Amino acid sequence: MRSARSLLAATAVLALAVGLTACTANNSPSNNSAQNAPKVEGTVTVFAAASLKESFTELGKRFETAYPGAKVTFNFGGSSALAQSIVSGAPVDVFAAASPATMKTVTDAKLTGQDPRVFVRNTLEIAVAKGNPKHIAGLKDLGGAKTALCAKEVPCGAAAVTALKAAGVELTPATYEQDVKGALTKVELGEVDASLVYRTDVKADAAKIDGVEFPEAAQAVNDYPVVALGKAPNANGAAAFLGYLNSMDARRVLTDAGFQVP
Repeated sequence: MRSARSLLAATAVLALAVGLTACTANNSPSNNSAQNAPKVEGTVTVFAAASLKESFTELGKRFETAYPGAKVTFNFGGSSALAQSIVSGAPVDVFAAASPATMKTVTDAKLTGQDPRVFVRNTLEIAVAKGNPKHIAGLKDLGGAKTALCAKEVPCGAAAVTALKAAGVELTPATYEQDVKGALTKVELGEVDASLVYRTDVKADAAKIDGVEFPEAAQAVNDYPVVALGKAPNANGAAAFLGYLNSMDARRVLTDAGFQVP
């Protein structure tokens, strides 16, 4: 009888110990989802449309704070040129384009690890010198002004063509620029009277230029898709950066810059 009671007591103690061990394991940091997430370290290379420069530079700093082992490097430029670089073999982790059309260059080459997703939208404004000395009020006024446009093959140029067509305006620009920053710089330097750029660029450069809104911009809204590359050198970093772009912190930075979040 005594041995039976001893056996029962030992079994109870063992069960209690197993239960405590299980509780401890379930509450240990090693089982926390954040702890189990892939470790992010090393360089995360992001190719991004020129119009994302200010907001992505800020997001890069915040990402590095959240992931101390990571370093984000950016290549900003015209989306079409960036897409061609990727197709030509440039080692890239994340690509953020200013239009689905330029992203299609990369997806058609089957270089993405997943389907791109639209993370922000942008619209055009007319950038003019401070005080708007030419009194430009809309697209029709550009016919009598020296104007810079983005090249037609880049997203801001394609959007400009759409907006001008909607307004019934035929325009021969003084210059075509390879990205939106180039078109904006022409106004800053006084080389042109106006340029068609994104409203985010006007907002970022408000100390130097003014912006003029026009109704036809609503017919030329650009969706910005982003994707991780299938052969990303830093796959964990790419996944983490895409996840961060979807965070409330990142959305706040982007909307403060003037982007629309879907």
